[in-house]
Amino acid sequence: MLLEFDADQRLWQETVRDAVTKQCPPTLVRSVAEDGVDPAQLWETYVDAGWTELTDPENAVELAIVCEELGRATDPTPYLATMTQFAPLVGDRFDAAQAGAAIYSGVTVHRDATGWVLDGTARYVLDADRAERLAVVTEAGVFLVSAGDVALRRSPVFDPVLHIADVSFSGVRVADTERLPTDAEKARHLALTGMAITTVGACQRILDLVLEHVKQRQQFGVAIGTFQAVQHKAVDMHVAIERARALSYFAALTIAADDPRRRLAAAMAKASAGECQALVFRHGLQLFGAMGFTWENDLQFALKRAKAGELMLGGAAEHRATIAAEYRSF
Repeated sequence: MLLEFDADQRLWQETVRDAVTKQCPPTLVRSVAEDGVDPAQLWETYVDAGWTELTDPENAVELAIVCEELGRATDPTPYLATMTQFAPLVGDRFDAAQAGAAIYSGVTVHRDATGWVLDGTARYVLDADRAERLAVVTEAGVFLVSAGDVALRRSPVFDPVLHIADVSFSGVRVADTERLPTDAEKARHLALTGMAITTVGACQRILDLVLEHVKQRQQFGVAIGTFQAVQHKAVDMHVAIERARALSYFAALTIAADDPRRRLAAAMAKASAGECQALVFRHGLQLFGAMGFTWENDLQFALKRAKAGELMLGGAAEHRATIAAEYRSF
């Protein structure tokens, strides 16, 4: 199992980075946050480029490359939820042109004379309010539900371009044909990996902005980047990001190879990304000083996306506990 990108993957990374830099600049993200601009055209760009066709598990590394770059850009589209959460749950029922969302808990199911009936409320579902279809994980399996059959309410969150919604099911009927033979546990591995590498991308953006700032900001007639204390914090940020990035891509590799270590690798990636954002968030704000707290500073978008990545799909402490329990069972 190679731990470095091959020539094709390096070319793919460069291609994606160039496209994201051009199509999703900070000005677009700010316009979405401040003016409510609909990023639908950006989503269409991803569809047209074929980025929504990376659904084969063998393409997990290539998908992770896209997710990292979109995390770095604070992508305002439903790409992450669609590709790393919804698509793995629905298999060949996935439509590359439609956005989707995944619901992992909060919904119960029972069977009556005519089919399956879903009830309950799922809270804090990523991109559910702009998804066309929902993949609902229950104890009886995974069900594919049209977004028009449920009640959706977007929840206010600190990331102004992130869509989080509560989804209510009240006697929603689902036919047998919409019950999918999916391994939800394996699908969740990709969801965790996607969230982890997206968080890494946001952390990298924070570090990029910090390095640019400390090279320009001067105190006592010199750039503050020449101060040893500042350099130590920047190095700590870099090391944390590289560690989390390595674990995230290792998790993607285990998914691509269907390696039995994929469960632990995904948990380790998510835990490491969460710990990374805690350090990068703190140092990033400290090195920017008061400027880091202002709305006019684009740093805020990367900070909020990194923090959201830690909170969704379980935090670092939860996944560390999973890892510890796994090793204690040996």
